[in-house]
Amino acid sequence: MMTVHDRYSAEEIRQYYATGRWRRETLSDLLDAQAAERPDKVFLTDDTESLTFAQLRDSVLRLAIGLRERGIRAGDRVCVQLPNWVELVQAAAALSRLGAIMVPIMPIYRRDEVGFIAQNAGARMVITAETFKAFDYAGMYRSLGLEQVVVVRGGGPAGTTAFESLFADVDPAAAAAELGPAADPDDPFVIVYSSGTTSRPKGCVHTFNTMACGSRLLATAFGYTADDVQFGPSPITHTTGLVTSVFLPLMHGAGSHLMAAWEPRAGAEHIRRFGCTAAVTATTFLQMLMDGYDPAEHDAGSMRLWVAAGAPIPGTFVERARRLLPDCRILSLYGRSENLTTTTCTVDDDPARSVTSDGRALPGSSVKIVDELGAEVPRGTEGDIDYRGPTHMLGYLGNPAETAALYTPDGYSRSGDLGVMDADGYVRVTGRLKDIVIRGGMNISVRQIEDLLADHPAVAAVAVVGMPDVRLGERICCYVVPRPGRSVTLDEIKEFLLGRDLAIQKLPERLEVVEQLPMTATGKIQKHVLRADIAEKLKIAV
Repeated sequence: MMTVHDRYSAEEIRQYYATGRWRRETLSDLLDAQAAERPDKVFLTDDTESLTFAQLRDSVLRLAIGLRERGIRAGDRVCVQLPNWVELVQAAAALSRLGAIMVPIMPIYRRDEVGFIAQNAGARMVITAETFKAFDYAGMYRSLGLEQVVVVRGGGPAGTTAFESLFADVDPAAAAAELGPAADPDDPFVIVYSSGTTSRPKGCVHTFNTMACGSRLLATAFGYTADDVQFGPSPITHTTGLVTSVFLPLMHGAGSHLMAAWEPRAGAEHIRRFGCTAAVTATTFLQMLMDGYDPAEHDAGSMRLWVAAGAPIPGTFVERARRLLPDCRILSLYGRSENLTTTTCTVDDDPARSVTSDGRALPGSSVKIVDELGAEVPRGTEGDIDYRGPTHMLGYLGNPAETAALYTPDGYSRSGDLGVMDADGYVRVTGRLKDIVIRGGMNISVRQIEDLLADHPAVAAVAVVGMPDVRLGERICCYVVPRPGRSVTLDEIKEFLLGRDLAIQKLPERLEVVEQLPMTATGKIQKHVLRADIAEKLKIAV
């Protein structure tokens, strides 16, 4: 297993500790501190359960003893595939206490993805739901032949172990003494698999310090306090949810409400019921909430902050959100599994920045825009967004070639995302390198087209991809999800875009109207699925 010295120089490590970006504290230390300071404060709630800081701390110690009795040791990898339930946080903290490495898996993943991740990670155990949304997780894992299958919120069918049975009947103080010191914050802590927008997901190995640093920096950017209650519909089996719905509130003694199954109307009710004040999600979550939000029926007025990531925030959408939630700041954020947050807007920024940019680099981090040769480009020029800082992963698990290809000689990582930086250092993500359509030798950024169509009154969601063409190499294909009760044609799309001064060469030449776009669990559009779809349709048409 890789170490912190494989990614960071001795000077970088010294600097990050000296500036407080990294600290000699673990997840267990944070939990112990909060349990001592505010033992009876409710920290976690989900649809049915709740835990105070003290209850969580005590249960984690008992669970760690139980896991150790099942043979789990420091360095072992344990898959955890659960919805946003409090048991997921218990498992994460208990594994960390042992020095074991959690491998979180999205609840939507099935046998193909799960089998790949479990094998790639070398997992010794899986902790999963018995069933969720009528899917038999326990049966899936039994068919994969994993060494140990632990089921949550179920009786434990044959060949599995009930999660509840792992909590040792022991005094928490005695358990803490028996377990001894917690793992080092620079040891591998979690392996988060990228959401697979292009191919097989890659395992991003993070330490507790690389993850916790991201939470600390975001807390300052968001003006976070112990009075906040985080709203967590984003899967905490991925970096967004784990960093912002668990670590961020834990560090500040705040609360966190976890929502297991996202549904916009229910989301508004959960916000009201639990008094949620802040959220960090993919942009689609907020868009769906606003599309179904009726002030006469819903009350999400407790929200002071919603941070949207993964897709641009259309200006008209922000205006509508501000009308419906006048006390809620809408901020934009750009990040990825490899380094968590690359740029973000903050509560101190001009509100217009969230419409015109995806924010700036956080303190202690550096972002630059480079050309295809790696040379930094002038401000205002599009190029690859490169990052360097204390939240970098150690590397891709078992994939030294991909890891080496990701990093530059000066320690930056290549994102594969295109962007432009203005004179003040604010970055606007303009697309993916693979989102460039090369039509007759002309490079066309699909992000520009998507941004314009996001304001079309009949368009609920849009994705633009290149489709193969014998003469021009590629032409532009537009996938659209219409708003309820609306329809849209290719001619209407073209007329709308021409009315916004888009060049004729950039107009879509095919329209595919669909009920929904293929998404990853973190709300990113899977454009490789759309490219394959249109290529197959063109092949059939021929």
